[in-house]
Amino acid sequence: MYSVSSAASPRIRHLAGAYHHVGVQTMVASASPHQLVAMLFDGFIVALNRARGAIRNGDTALKGESIGHAVRIVDEGLRSALNLKDGGKLAQDLSDLYGYICVRLTQANLRSDEAALEECLTLIQPLREAWAAIADQVQPGPRS
Repeated sequence: MYSVSSAASPRIRHLAGAYHHVGVQTMVASASPHQLVAMLFDGFIVALNRARGAIRNGDTALKGESIGHAVRIVDEGLRSALNLKDGGKLAQDLSDLYGYICVRLTQANLRSDEAALEECLTLIQPLREAWAAIADQVQPGPRS
């Protein structure tokens, strides 16, 4: 069995993080637009779960980092991808919902409010499920 000294531990964590980053970059590079949005939904959920754990552990830095990541996913990823010009009322409603979620996430960060995080998750979950349900209708066929 291998053991890792405490001095080597940060280096191993750094290398593991770099390995994970390369894996994510590879997935993003090969993903369809539909898969990219699904990855945003999944990343949002991971960030909220990390924030919830940070609140429970009193880790203010991780809480802020995780909630900030969730806000960026919603605002810079999901919301910015909407076509408000051609998307009609649905696109506008989603934009408004994403704006509300960003406000609630900010409040959750300021107050360490797990209930606000849960509310945001509850609002995103049906969108994620609907997006997953249409995957077979929008995915391109096998590449030749």
